[in-house]
Amino acid sequence: MTDTSIGTAEQLRDPNYTPALHRAIPLGIQHVLAMFVSNVTPAIIVAGAAGFGFGSGSPDFPELLYLIQMSMLFAGIATLFQTIGAGPVGARLPIVQGTSFAFLPIMIPLVAGKGVDGLAALFTGVIIGGIFHAFIGTVIGKIRFALPPLVTGLIVTMIGLALVRVGIQYAAGGVPDADAHALEQAKALIMREVDGVSGLNMSETPLSYGSLLNWSAALIVIIVTLGLKFFTRGMLAISAVLIGLVVGYIYALAIGMISFGGDFGIAASWNNAAAFALPQPFKYGFELSAAAIIGFCLMAFVSAIETVGDVSGITKGGAGREATDTEIQGATYADGVGTAVAGIFGGFPNTSFSQNVGLIAMTGVMSRHVVTFGAIFLIICGLIPKVGSVIRTVPIEVLGGGVIVMFGMVVAAGISMLSDVNWNRRNMVIFAVALSVGLGLQLEPGAVQYLPEWLKVLAVSGLLPSALIAIVLNLVLPEELSDESVEEVSGGLAGHGQGSLPHD
Repeated sequence: MTDTSIGTAEQLRDPNYTPALHRAIPLGIQHVLAMFVSNVTPAIIVAGAAGFGFGSGSPDFPELLYLIQMSMLFAGIATLFQTIGAGPVGARLPIVQGTSFAFLPIMIPLVAGKGVDGLAALFTGVIIGGIFHAFIGTVIGKIRFALPPLVTGLIVTMIGLALVRVGIQYAAGGVPDADAHALEQAKALIMREVDGVSGLNMSETPLSYGSLLNWSAALIVIIVTLGLKFFTRGMLAISAVLIGLVVGYIYALAIGMISFGGDFGIAASWNNAAAFALPQPFKYGFELSAAAIIGFCLMAFVSAIETVGDVSGITKGGAGREATDTEIQGATYADGVGTAVAGIFGGFPNTSFSQNVGLIAMTGVMSRHVVTFGAIFLIICGLIPKVGSVIRTVPIEVLGGGVIVMFGMVVAAGISMLSDVNWNRRNMVIFAVALSVGLGLQLEPGAVQYLPEWLKVLAVSGLLPSALIAIVLNLVLPEELSDESVEEVSGGLAGHGQGSLPHD
């Protein structure tokens, strides 16, 4: 609810109003708490996919600390682009920027199993994709027609579906442990077959992956998160995932999953991290990759449309008006510039964070300067590696509980967008073909093993094939399709949904 003690109703709707510091700073930190976990999670997932993340035992594991540091630093810098602005760059609205989940289905195949060596091509793609994203700002109003709810809803749903497996793997013990588990199970199966015994008793393999201990940590996080989401209000509800992770972390300490002492304990991680460190330009090198460049440029369209929605949500929820063309254009420029600058120093693509739109609607405080204080707090955290050193001690199982909720919410958000679709037979067929091909390629990457490497990376993401098919079919197919032509291929399951939009 709006706190009128912060200012008058007119002041609270004014983006240029600055509340008193003793109120503005806590409000700014609220914005950081609402997005903190979502912002650093992509760095952890990319490091895990590359092979130097949690539980990998890789000598490059300390690089994860740098990636976490850059996620915080450039989320803050990109947010300043939005709130303070620079020429045409920035909406000059209370928009919080952060590392986007949307790019994960592109980034994971790019770095899979390549270690730190895979990061050069990835960050080069981030830079070029960011420049292209900024260019989209000049034409954003003209391309929105190509991305109706049918397409955007499908894309967001596919993003979530591409990530839910990661959440389960983390909750069970981590991706590297999953691979080791599969190898040990295969060995055990071979030995049993040699002895003339068929089948495999899962309980006979004393491996930690998927153990009740691992799952208990994840479930604690899920239960606390859901409890706060459903039974509290205000910042407790908004920060539910963060609080859930803190409780899970305490639980992990209590049962001995992590410790304060030892070579890999909290104290060692803290002591080995610097008190202050500046980012390094092109730390991982520069490498042109067709898959990275095409992937990031195509995903820039999705991110740009998401930002348009967030800007509209902020102006409607906080000021009771529509966003201006200048604000939408400036916000898109800031998305791209923030992403390109981040890529130079080893930061991931940045986009506006939707959860902070809801926070503005809840507090009723439209001040962009409040969010500026939050951005400064993020920048300070990003310059102090000791903050990241604590984050990287979070057990992967605890993080798994959080990402199960977050990635599930991405799927749910996509389905919510799809509820605005007029589910006539034409749209059902478009959705069916796009989902089938995209999800199928994601589940069976070997089906495109003979494609050129750059094209294979894009195909197995699942996301880009789905998006391209949906966009093209939506533009070229006629508006009407008879019921009979759908019944023929639906096996009697065509459904009778009418969507929420009026019919012709």
